[in-house]
Amino acid sequence: MKYTAIDNNLYVNNRANFVKHLKSNSVAVFNSNDIMPTNADGTMPFRQNNDLLYLSGVDQEESILVIAPNASNPAHREILFVKETSELIAIWEGEKLDKVGATKQSGIQTVYWLSQFDSIFHGLVTEAEHIYLNQNEHLRAIVTVETRDDRFRKECKAKYPDHEYERLAPIMRKLRPIKSQLEIDVMQQACNITEKGFRRLLDFVKPGVMEYEIEAELMHEFLINRSRGFAYEPIIASGFNACVLHYVENNKECRAGDVILLDVGAEYANYASDMTRCIPVSGKFTQRQKDVYNAVLRVMKGATAMLNPGTLHNEYHEEVGKMMESELIGLGLLDKHDVTKQDSNNPLYKKYFMHGTSHHIGLDVHDVEERNRPFEEGMVLTVEPGLYIREESLGIRLENDVLITKDGQHDLMANIPLEADEIEDLMNS
Repeated sequence: MKYTAIDNNLYVNNRANFVKHLKSNSVAVFNSNDIMPTNADGTMPFRQNNDLLYLSGVDQEESILVIAPNASNPAHREILFVKETSELIAIWEGEKLDKVGATKQSGIQTVYWLSQFDSIFHGLVTEAEHIYLNQNEHLRAIVTVETRDDRFRKECKAKYPDHEYERLAPIMRKLRPIKSQLEIDVMQQACNITEKGFRRLLDFVKPGVMEYEIEAELMHEFLINRSRGFAYEPIIASGFNACVLHYVENNKECRAGDVILLDVGAEYANYASDMTRCIPVSGKFTQRQKDVYNAVLRVMKGATAMLNPGTLHNEYHEEVGKMMESELIGLGLLDKHDVTKQDSNNPLYKKYFMHGTSHHIGLDVHDVEERNRPFEEGMVLTVEPGLYIREESLGIRLENDVLITKDGQHDLMANIPLEADEIEDLMNS
């Protein structure tokens, strides 16, 4: 891993909160992600299962976390299983976690080699009534590849068919949205690295630069700051490309007079940041571009002010839609008389603003959540209104990551240039 080690108190505290949600006489199992193949003997970069990482801090393949709070052997109430390392593995693949390193990273005192899992797990299961298994139940997930958790579920239910099986996903959806101070500090680091990348671009962008060259500048800045790289596939969309919400080709020339929509974010210690900014290729917005930009910015500021404990997500987005509706009338894109006659289930503003305003962010860019749960202190959400005027080849979206506090909001991206005039001044300084 490139990032510096995180204080293992984060994982100790996460496990302490987790066990409060288990039924009595339970055992819970979390498997690491697989290393995914490409072709021949190639593999994709490893990315850990976020639930296992959240509870252990172990960022290594072929790892299993078992939590059994009522185990008769106190040493078996938290167990980490890692692949046995060797001198040969060290020569070919580099250093892997040994038992001492795994304890230091996770705070878990009992560490066994993976080869010991079956016998030790069998002993725990014979004492347990409930077995908790993990699965990706994210609303947006389209899962077509069988995971280690999927394979383990089949094996476990075949071997122990008479136990009561429980789902881990609802517990993780309850826990992970509330960020501890240690998590907030790591997310702030990710946002700070993103800021460095964005400021780098303000000196770099000019007519004729290619979108992929901008992507390369960002990747350079992220990597030299200990980030793995982008937290998600970056969007570098100039001109009409900005009207394609998930444009990721990043292969066009940035032309004079166009605006570039940059939806990018650095990852740090597996935590994501998510920023969107729009900058003029020529260093100056036209008056129309600035009018649209400022309209979106006003909505962004209004939406941010609504991120308070107790606010409901759906009601929040409805209110943001009304703000955008007003701005669209002011921009001459909607007629107020047509708005009064619109279908309330399909408001006219959605022609220009068709996506949600906010999503939770954390270990996942679109972090796990309980959709009907009111906002709470400690949640971190994006705020990202946008307007996409295809007939003008103009797309403007602005996005920051915002922590909800008991007193309002703390913007983790407050130091990243946002005002149109500031961006122009920096590009022309």
